[in-house]
Formats: sequence, structure tokens, C-alpha cells
Amino acid sequence: MTEILRPPADPSDAAAPPAASVEPRKLTRSIGVVGGTLLTLSCLTPASSLFVIVPGSFATLGTGTALTLVIAVVLCVAVAFCYSELGTLIPSAGGEYAMVGTLTGRFSGWLVFIQALIVVMIVPPIIALGTADYLAPLIHVDAKMMGAGVMLLATVMGLLDLRANAWITGIFLVLEVVASAVVAFLGFSHTRRSASVLLHPVMAGDHGASVPVTGGLIVAGLAAALFILQGFSTAVYLSEEMENPRRTVSRTVLWTLAIGAAVVLVPVVAITLGAPDLNTLAGGDIAGMVQKWSDSGVGTFISLCIALAIINAAIVMVIQNSRVLYASARDNAWPAPVNRAFAALSKRFGSPWIATLAVGVPGAVLCFVPVATLNGVTGVAVAALYAFVALAALASRRGVHKERQGVWRMPLWPVVPVALLAVLVWVLAQQTSHDLLITGAITAVAALYWVFYLRPRRATHWVITIPEDELTS
Repeated sequence: MTEILRPPADPSDAAAPPAASVEPRKLTRSIGVVGGTLLTLSCLTPASSLFVIVPGSFATLGTGTALTLVIAVVLCVAVAFCYSELGTLIPSAGGEYAMVGTLTGRFSGWLVFIQALIVVMIVPPIIALGTADYLAPLIHVDAKMMGAGVMLLATVMGLLDLRANAWITGIFLVLEVVASAVVAFLGFSHTRRSASVLLHPVMAGDHGASVPVTGGLIVAGLAAALFILQGFSTAVYLSEEMENPRRTVSRTVLWTLAIGAAVVLVPVVAITLGAPDLNTLAGGDIAGMVQKWSDSGVGTFISLCIALAIINAAIVMVIQNSRVLYASARDNAWPAPVNRAFAALSKRFGSPWIATLAVGVPGAVLCFVPVATLNGVTGVAVAALYAFVALAALASRRGVHKERQGVWRMPLWPVVPVALLAVLVWVLAQQTSHDLLITGAITAVAALYWVFYLRPRRATHWVITIPEDELTS
């Protein structure tokens, strides 16, 4: 089990600076359940996921997209239970790596950090790349250039005060929900097929024929579906900035999942039933379908709402993801100069400004990588991340952690994490070798970094910390 303390100074380690030189100021506790839910819902980006990522599922799963999402929601309930328990037991801005590393060891925590890093670096540009399509009624811009511009804007916004961003993103979130509600209303008002296709899914085949969607396709599609719903878990990244985290974190995780799943799933069902034909559904042109269901004015309004939702999503992702790098620097994951940089807080806004730049600027560059590669690698990383969390949940009630007071405890433990782990391994086995190879190669390089750099400096590096007020509560 890893130590939970602040890294001590070690004069014999030339690479390790005195602890005082890397110890950052504490993050300020300033948000409650409402603020945390607004920020986390925005990071879940229900509307952005609906309008940017779901169309890809329509192409591969047809009318089976809704069923796949329902199964993913059930899995996410189990994931939410694990996050809620671990997030209140180990409330740290490091999120998954702090939880897993504290409960199952530093090395597993490091591998989890790498999976989380893959996700936090790739998801924002994936979302940002969808902006150009929905601004098309007003302006025609290359999707990659627009995505990069959105990422740079999100980086600037991420440098501001967290409380101010909670209100800004809350306003944008309202527009997301409005856009999703309008699409759902229009879809249900123009139903073209029976609801039976939701339970007996079909997809477009050759020459306009319908082809049944197999169980194997649905299982393979679960990684993308988990990716679509993934953001609810990011509430744990804000646990050091939440008031009374042992109560707030669990409520934020569960409320975010419930609301976000509804915002995504209801319009997906409406689009599935209202699409003119299976080929149109597979094309995933939701804006085009809205135009056919209504008039050009409504279509333009929905497109603009979606574009704002995407920008909102990028802002919140940069905010929350920068906290992961901040926490890794506090825990001495990098050489001393890098630790000092990532741990630096803005004197005016209190945000980890260099960590924010480190998330946002590379995200702009990633907008020029093929989106199919980004989607596939992220799906694998999300499934692997949840598998590590499920393993940590199995270890959450042993030793000193078993007797901790004020921790939210999941029902049906250990059945929930065991079943979740089994399903996730099955889902990973169905992914393409290309996506598994890329994710595995990144993980292997990270493992070598652990072996040759972190492990020899284990007295001072990668020592996972939890805020002192949480250790004594």
C-alpha cells in the first residue's frame, strides 16, 4: 500500500529538491453539490456527446445505438458506485490514480494515471472537432482549424477562477439541455418506425436493405458508449475544491450520471424512431434531420446551441483535466522543474496555470490527428481505467480503510465491482488490435518510466498525497 504523506526531502537523492520547493498552495474549497454538478455535467457534455460522438455509433450500430447506451448506463451505475465510495474514501484532485494508488499500490496508481492522462488529453480535441459542422449555417471553416481554435479558447478560459467558470459553464449547459430537448421533441413528433426496433435493432445494409445488429457488435460498441457517458466520474477531480467532499462527491457523481444519461438517451431514442430511413440514421447528420423536421430557423438555432455546448465542454474539460497534472506534480511524478511548473498556481485566479496550458495547447495539436484513431484509443483507455477502479473498489474495505467513518459505501459490495470488472475485460477483448496496440504501447512506455525513474526515487517521488484536513477527519 502506498504512503499517504507529503514527499520528504532526501539529501541523498540529487534529483529530488527539498519538499518545500515543490509543495504548492492548497486548492480552495468553494463549490458544493450544485456547482460541482454543473461543472461535471458540462464535462460529461451530454449534448456534445450526443451530437458529436453518437453519430459514429449510429453508423456502426444503427437502431441498436439506444440499446447499447442503455446497457452502458447500467454498467455506469456500477462504475458510479465505485467512484462514489473511492472518491469519499480518498478525496484527492488526482482522481483515479490517487484512489487506485492508495489502495492497490504505487505502480497500479501510475498505470491508472497514464490511462486517465490519455483520456484527458484526447477527449477535449475530439469534442472540439465537431464545432465546425454546427457552425456551418453561419460560417464555413476547416474542422481541424476550428477545433484547434476552440481548444485555445478553452485554455484561456481555464486560466480563470473556478467559481466564475461554474456560472459560465452552467449557462452554456442550459443551452445544451434546450437543444437536446428540442431534438427529442422533433424526433418523437416525426416517428417513422415502431419502437420494436429498439429491442430488435437493425442497421443499413447494401442496396437499402436492413441488416440485424448482432450481440457481438453491441458488445464491441460498449467501449464507445462508455466513452459517451464517461464524464460523470470527473467529479472526483474536484474533490479538493468541494465543500464537505465526503457528502458532496457521491451526490455529484450520481446526480451527474442520472441527468447526463437522460439528456443523451432520450434524444437518441427520438432520433432513432424519427430518422427518415436507416441510411439517413447511419449518416448521423442530426442537424440535417432537424432541418427536415422543422424549418431553417430552428435548425440554425439548434446548430448554434450545439456549437456553444461543444465550446462549453472544451472549457470544463481543460479546467478539470489540469487538476490531474497539478496533483501529479504535487506527488512528484516528474523531474523537479516539471513538478514546480505543473504545481504553480496563479496568484490572481488560483488556477494551476501551467498545467492548464499543458492540457490545452497539446489538445489543439491533436485536432490534426485522424478522429477515428482518437475515438478508438480513448474507448480502450476508458474501459481500462474503469477496470482499475473496479479493482480498487475490491480493496477499499480492508485494513485501516475498512473502519473509516463518513465514507459513502456502495450497496451489493463486492458483487458490483466483480461483475463490472468481468464485463469490462470482455469489452476490451472486443476492441480492434490497432486501438489496443496504441494504448498498450503508451502504457508500456509509462511502465518503463516507472521502472527506471520513479521506482529508484520512491522515497521522494510519486508519493500520493491527500489534503491534511481529509486525513484527520
